[in-house]
Amino acid sequence: MAKDKKLVEAITSMDEDFAQWYTDVVLKAELISYTNVKGCMAIKPAGYAIWELIQKQLDERFKATGVENVYMPMFIPESLLQKEKDHVEGFAPEVAWVTHGGLNELQERMCVRPTSETLFCDFYKNDIQSYRDLPKVYNQWCSVVRWEKETRPFLRSREFLWQEGHTAHATAAEAEERTIQMLNVYADFCEEVLAIPVIKGRKSDKEKFAGAEATYTIESLMHDGKALQSGTSHNFGDGFARAFEIQYTDKENKLQYVHQTSWGMTTRMIGAIIMVHGDDSGLVLPPKVAPTQVMIIPIQQKKEGVLEKAAELKERLGAFRVKVDDSDKSPGWKFSEQEMRGIPIRIEIGPKDIEAGQAVMVRRDTGEKITVSFDEIPAKAGELLETIQKDMFEKAKAHRDANTHTAGSWEEFKEILDTRQGFIKGMWCGETECETAIKDETGATTRCIPFEQEKLGTVCVHCGKPAAKMVYFGRAY
Repeated sequence: MAKDKKLVEAITSMDEDFAQWYTDVVLKAELISYTNVKGCMAIKPAGYAIWELIQKQLDERFKATGVENVYMPMFIPESLLQKEKDHVEGFAPEVAWVTHGGLNELQERMCVRPTSETLFCDFYKNDIQSYRDLPKVYNQWCSVVRWEKETRPFLRSREFLWQEGHTAHATAAEAEERTIQMLNVYADFCEEVLAIPVIKGRKSDKEKFAGAEATYTIESLMHDGKALQSGTSHNFGDGFARAFEIQYTDKENKLQYVHQTSWGMTTRMIGAIIMVHGDDSGLVLPPKVAPTQVMIIPIQQKKEGVLEKAAELKERLGAFRVKVDDSDKSPGWKFSEQEMRGIPIRIEIGPKDIEAGQAVMVRRDTGEKITVSFDEIPAKAGELLETIQKDMFEKAKAHRDANTHTAGSWEEFKEILDTRQGFIKGMWCGETECETAIKDETGATTRCIPFEQEKLGTVCVHCGKPAAKMVYFGRAY
């Protein structure tokens, strides 16, 4: 039995050291491995399979709104990057530069894309001529490079995978509509697929994307009470269009500038899944993104008929992502490994079960065991997966709500930060100087100005000046 416990004992308790727990899980569950490329990770099959399911389901949602996929180069000439002043200043500290091609020094250095606004703008200026060419609703799946000083698997690495949408529209109203539409796509995806509740709102001017008129965000709360920006959608107005001369002829034969948007979600969502749903035994994966939804574990598998029955059961569960663990490890080790990997359901089947015409189904999220007849297993599996998905969302929402606090004064704000965890709702004056002071004094930032406003008072929680907006504050990843 001690040997069977070894896998779980290798994980630090969440309450003891959350950061170490997170590292233990991503390594023990074999989601990633570290590499000799500093700040970059190798995503292993178990981790990449989660990303494939995220990508597949998100892509389907994009295409349902008219999005088409394209691909742009990964290198950006410096002169192109310099065309939008605010944009280049925002990314300058994180840019990786290519200075040589082979043995020859380049006449103009190129950056490895940190994001692709400038590339899409350069493309659009030639591709868009008339109002008939609009809108352009494009997306690309790719990797980007940002030279982060401190890295953590999935949450912050120098190279990461993402999608970036880039659209061009005839009017400001159409661009704003698309910006909000894509934010809602992200919010629905997080809640319905990842079982992660989110807060939707607008970023402050200080926190918005470099070069954007407005940035909208979905914010989620991790188990340790820190916030995670989980998806953003940006309205660029016509700022990039003017910098890159992206014009079209309207129906009156007059030249107009296009209005643009950009929106993205990254592999950091795998980190969010881990930190929202995981426990001291490892991963707890929402069924919709679990690479294996059901693991069949044969007991006393060398006995006649056990493996055959497991294979038959797998065949009958063909509507789901199912595997049979027929390795020579002990059943206890297999249970521990299934829990570590976050597989939503395991089915235990042995000689006595076969004799009784039944098997034991175990939920990963609650540990509940249910004895089910062979005939009922496929239907029960579908029912359980739906229930687990729903229950995981409700549990995460209850945690978020229990860790969302209201501060009416600066003393109360600091007391909450010192003694509790989570989001803090408070009124804010809207001034950047005040926002900066809050961050400098406490490490908390404005996470978003939520669309759903509450009147919590009339003055700013920090400076006491008149305030009209309620804001979510928090410490964040």
